[in-house]
Amino acid sequence: MVAGATTVPEGAWPRNPGIDALRGLSILLVVVHHVALRIPPKQTALADVVPQRLLGAFGYNGYEAVFVFFVVSGFLIAGHSLRRWGSLAAIDLRAFYVRRAARILPCLLLLLAALSLLHLAGVPDYVIDKPQQSLGGALLSALGLHLNWYEGRTGWLPGGWDVLWSLSIEEVFYLGFPLACLLLRDARMLAIALAALALSLPVTRAALDGNEIWQEKAYLPGMAAIATGVLAALLANRVSPAKAVARLLAVLGALGFVAVFGFGDVLWKAVGNGTMLVLTLSAAALVLGLHWNSRDGARGLRGLGWLRSMGRLSYEIYLGHMFVVFAAVGAFRALDGDVRSGAWWYPPVVLACWALGALWARAYSLPCERALRRRWLAPSPP
Repeated sequence: MVAGATTVPEGAWPRNPGIDALRGLSILLVVVHHVALRIPPKQTALADVVPQRLLGAFGYNGYEAVFVFFVVSGFLIAGHSLRRWGSLAAIDLRAFYVRRAARILPCLLLLLAALSLLHLAGVPDYVIDKPQQSLGGALLSALGLHLNWYEGRTGWLPGGWDVLWSLSIEEVFYLGFPLACLLLRDARMLAIALAALALSLPVTRAALDGNEIWQEKAYLPGMAAIATGVLAALLANRVSPAKAVARLLAVLGALGFVAVFGFGDVLWKAVGNGTMLVLTLSAAALVLGLHWNSRDGARGLRGLGWLRSMGRLSYEIYLGHMFVVFAAVGAFRALDGDVRSGAWWYPPVVLACWALGALWARAYSLPCERALRRRWLAPSPP
């Protein structure tokens, strides 16, 4: 039994506004990154007034932002499991898998249907046309949770498909995670195994040098980031530090973000793949600081409601944002294509991605998730 763990009714769990904002920042960086690859911010009029380093930090850290997602995901899912079942050794296997499937599958199946239709209709930016790739292969890899490996072997898929590489890593981890918890049972042994995986991140990335796609999207580096989040959840479940310690952790985590996002080129020269470990440990420190600082029910910072909303909708925005990006970039090129004015396209793209995510969640994904849970999960005891 994990010390201090209690089972809390699911509906009574408050959201953490700080962690929602962190997820919102991560999805914002992903969206902006995919626009920046097509409308480079350093070539827009913004470059006349905004430092190049700041434009680079905001425009080209989408990959790193996904690793922040991994850490947050590990923290939240492990934390919810600890609250729901009292310890990770007591996880209800069926209930765990049903909850993951109810959240993931409705959106995934709808996205795959839309992408398949666009491919068959020959719509530019959606056609799978590399020699070793096919619609069937892409569908099988997405449903079989190995799209990352498929891309590593055959090359980049169109952008709407490519985003699914991270889902392959995350869901393979969560297929094995409850089994590992039930097998090891002892919290200390689980923590040791998770720590070994978490700290392996620089080694596993370095070992994959030579295949750029596979190095970025391989299972073990991404799983190392998720394991870091799970470790943070185990620590949060055992320790209640003073507020000063929690604030210090949050500050250290934020400074780590500044180092990686703002001075990543310098870090890569100094520590190479260790840069990603700095990022994941910083994300864990920030998440812990935000978690412990919210114990008094403090509300999020004023003016960040929009960012917290993006965080709550991060899954829907992540899966659907390439539809908006491709449409916006196509309109930009059709109208004038003057990259100097390209910065004006960023705010409406972000707003449209949020609107699509909100509509998708309200009209489809959340109703589907609730219906599947009602159908396949027994009601909680009073």
